[in-house]
Amino acid sequence: MSHYAIVVNADLCTGCMSCEVSCKQENGVALGQYWNKVLRYTQGTFPDTKQFWLPTMCQQCEDAPCVNVCPTGASYRNEDNIVLVNTEKCIGCRYCMMACPYGVRSWNEEIKAVQKCTLCNHLTSVGEDPACVKNCASKCRYYGDLDDPNSDASKALAAADPETIHHMKDVGNHPVSAYILTSRIGSWEWD
Repeated sequence: MSHYAIVVNADLCTGCMSCEVSCKQENGVALGQYWNKVLRYTQGTFPDTKQFWLPTMCQQCEDAPCVNVCPTGASYRNEDNIVLVNTEKCIGCRYCMMACPYGVRSWNEEIKAVQKCTLCNHLTSVGEDPACVKNCASKCRYYGDLDDPNSDASKALAAADPETIHHMKDVGNHPVSAYILTSRIGSWEWD
């Protein structure tokens, strides 16, 4: 089974927000909503501080709680094992928003449905990269099937020291998206 995901090298992220902007533009994400958020973290006490940026998006969990709680099947996995939302089936209960441990789903008031990162399925299904990866100014984002050693995402992880590879906190959902962060840049706090 494939595990498509985004890998982010936080050591390289400059916080330019081009991933946020390109996501919103490519997918028509409503004002005030974000399918991809870039968060700034500062660690330490002045003058001994470290600062880095952490882009967050759907973690493509192996055991996605959002899919498990959806009463209509609106939150589902497609044939490529990607977690998506069928807005036509969404009844607006927002159980999936409550179930997501990372807060990466948005309520679209205009269409009365939940939305989220789709890994730009309309692009990736025809062999292109997601807009956030394609437009990343610092080239810190990688996309691909983590089960395919030749994908860009797998190559980025293979090139990194295993000690520097991190995932968002696992609360039984097994997040698939990965982050690379060295201690030179910051300390991973989300295990």
